[in-house]
Amino acid sequence: MTGHEPPTALPRELLERPDVRSALATHDFGTVFHVARTEAGISYSMIAAECGIKPERVGTLAKGHGKVTTFEKVVRIADAFRIPGRMVGLASRPWEAPPEDAAPRREFLKTTAAASLAVGLPELSRPSAGGRVGSDLPEKLRQRTARLRRLDDVLGGGDTFRTYLGEYQSTRALLRARSYTEETGRGLLSVLAEQAQQAGWAAFDGGRHAEARGLYEASHKAATDARDAPLAGNALAFLAYQELPGDRQAGVQIAARSCATAGPDAAPGVRALLYERLAWAHAVAGNADETERALEAAQDALNEADGAPQPDWAAWVDETELQIMSGRCWTELRRPLRAVPVLETALARYDDSHARDKALYLSWLADSYLAAGEVEQAATVAGRALALSSGVASVRPRERLEPVLRRLGEHQALPAVAEVLDMARS
Repeated sequence: MTGHEPPTALPRELLERPDVRSALATHDFGTVFHVARTEAGISYSMIAAECGIKPERVGTLAKGHGKVTTFEKVVRIADAFRIPGRMVGLASRPWEAPPEDAAPRREFLKTTAAASLAVGLPELSRPSAGGRVGSDLPEKLRQRTARLRRLDDVLGGGDTFRTYLGEYQSTRALLRARSYTEETGRGLLSVLAEQAQQAGWAAFDGGRHAEARGLYEASHKAATDARDAPLAGNALAFLAYQELPGDRQAGVQIAARSCATAGPDAAPGVRALLYERLAWAHAVAGNADETERALEAAQDALNEADGAPQPDWAAWVDETELQIMSGRCWTELRRPLRAVPVLETALARYDDSHARDKALYLSWLADSYLAAGEVEQAATVAGRALALSSGVASVRPRERLEPVLRRLGEHQALPAVAEVLDMARS
């Protein structure tokens, strides 16, 4: 196959066009067939011959009627049009260039992320030994922390933990060794709480669970001492997440306490974040009604957003994130008919550059497809998650995929399943 260029191969500029990319992501091949004929001059009869579909069926799909749903047809269409596997939820096809080795990919991401962060990273003038800290230092540190937080968009905790921990330790040493006003001290404690949460998250993501718990507890104390209720609530939300799925009821109680601690006057984005984490705790505990109420509370909080600035540590929570959390919750509650549509819609908008997070979210989609009995589709999605997580220094995508892969093993006679299991082994 690698040496044959089919007559239906689409030009790269068409494949990269936003409307075509969107159609491919949702397996809307009728749109692809229409574009192929009208803009690439590929006849329906040629498409039919290469894709193994009857000509009249090609025309019907191009008019927007019907959908291609079988794994074999998706593969055949991808090969006929030379659509890279990643664009339709498949592993790389044999005719594609060999995937980059994971280590160079990770090093490239680390280097480019560090380079971009270096531009505009607030420079700090540290006071000399025994010197007094200026009132502007907490805000400078907060800006620096926000900037460094962007590393988490592209790198896993295995790569970021030492960086985040170093920032936390530096601020903690400054608090102990320098003098400052009471107001500046509270500001520094608030920043310390943020830094401890970020370092704790990286530790958790890298599989360092004991260190994560210690950092979350330190964050809660610092935020409480700083009288920063939203950050104190967020520290509890992290602790609740850590508690699950071991002690589920304790996780629910801590998550509920996190919402109460932040209070009704917290910024909308903060309340949305804490309520969606409460929803997750209820879902893991099997509490469907409570899950739905928490998701509704998160949506209500988002609806209150009026464009006012949100704390940077909560600014990533938006409609797409809430949709994904909703899909994750319904997956945990074994409601695939509710989970699949919302996850499909949200993930179609979620960029592959957020490889770790998208791989994680795809694992829940694969899980729901399995629960619905759609084994081949589950295998396709699991393969996409495996490909995305390759080279990311996070233990969580593979941990989440393991039970899905084990259940897929019951269907290994299916070609789609055999392919993804072989991919997992390699």
